[in-house]
Amino acid sequence: MLLIHCPWCGERPESEFRSGGEAHIRRPDPANAGDAAWADYLYYRTNPKGAHVERWVHTQGCGRWFNAERDTVSDQFQRVYRMDEPR
Repeated sequence: MLLIHCPWCGERPESEFRSGGEAHIRRPDPANAGDAAWADYLYYRTNPKGAHVERWVHTQGCGRWFNAERDTVSDQFQRVYRMDEPR
């Protein structure tokens, strides 16, 4: 079983969490963004082999969102940090 460290609750089993996708995606400015910018924002994500920063939510615990750096090859979490902490 994979254990994920929640910044507020500590280590819990992965079944308590849900992934929210890639972290640190900048939303385009609605006043100036064209169709291509919105398509990039909505549909295109990086798919790296190795370290990847993602958003996670502790659905069966505190319900809070946090960011995590995970190695996509080994599926091991390298670092976990709150949304208000710097990358």
